Amino acid sequence: MPRFASIDIGTNSVLLLVAELGADGRFSAVAERAEITRLGRGVDKTRTLSPEAMEDTLAVLERCAAEAKSLGVEGIAATATSAARDASNGPDFLRAVATRTGIKVEIISGPEEARLSFASAFADFGGHGPLVVLDIGGGSTEFIYGDEKGVVTFRHSFDVGSVRLTERFVKSDPLSAEDLAAIRSHLASVFSTLPAAPAGTHLVGVAGTVTTVFAVARALEPYDASKVHGATLTLAEVSSTTEKLCTLPLAQRRTLAGLQPKRADVIPAGALILEAAARSVGATEVRVSDRGLRWGLLVDRFGKSA
Repeated sequence: MPRFASIDIGTNSVLLLVAELGADGRFSAVAERAEITRLGRGVDKTRTLSPEAMEDTLAVLERCAAEAKSLGVEGIAATATSAARDASNGPDFLRAVATRTGIKVEIISGPEEARLSFASAFADFGGHGPLVVLDIGGGSTEFIYGDEKGVVTFRHSFDVGSVRLTERFVKSDPLSAEDLAAIRSHLASVFSTLPAAPAGTHLVGVAGTVTTVFAVARALEPYDASKVHGATLTLAEVSSTTEKLCTLPLAQRRTLAGLQPKRADVIPAGALILEAAARSVGATEVRVSDRGLRWGLLVDRFGKSA
């Protein structure tokens, strides 16, 4: 079976997916990798990618490219999102990636990021009523509303993400009452523009913040995608886990089962986004997706290549 790869270069992490395309038109994973490189560190303030952030990310991308090629892929699709969109030297980073890895990276818009995330979630969870897909990244958060047929009725990318909010609002360790109030007030204001979700809507959360909150809530160690993908978090579980993450100091967060130590500094802000987003669309539970943009990208770019 033919193999293809997708690489999602986010504000916080780099995600690699290598998958085989079956005769039924569905992809099955051969290899998946996730590494936190924090490409977007400082971008909210400086609007530039730092040399250190670019080098850390380039080193990971070299390993991703080498692994994908060693697995015999016929094509690689790679995208960069919020950090690269916002940085004035984003094009310089893309040229460096091409030089070092031979991979052409596309900086995609917020709406395109939303479209690809929805395509991934709908493939797994759609067709049973209205769907709201929530994609929380390091620099931005996407909401996508769609009907039971997969027709998108609303999508928007907000400039709130776990890294961006941490850099803007977190001044204390653990978060102070003032930090929490500032983040919650900002999120309430930003999400107040969301349209009401249709009755019977199912909320699906994709990307690392949602899977991490689930893994911490269930003390899942080691991480097991088969136990995460398709699982459900109640709003009560989201709230209690968010409170735990926000009240523990960083050193203790790093020791929590289910939490990657490199994500420990930004996960409180990410969890607050998840909680505020669920409340904003009136959801009482969140379906957890271990997939997301990289899967949507693979289907979009190579799904008709069989």
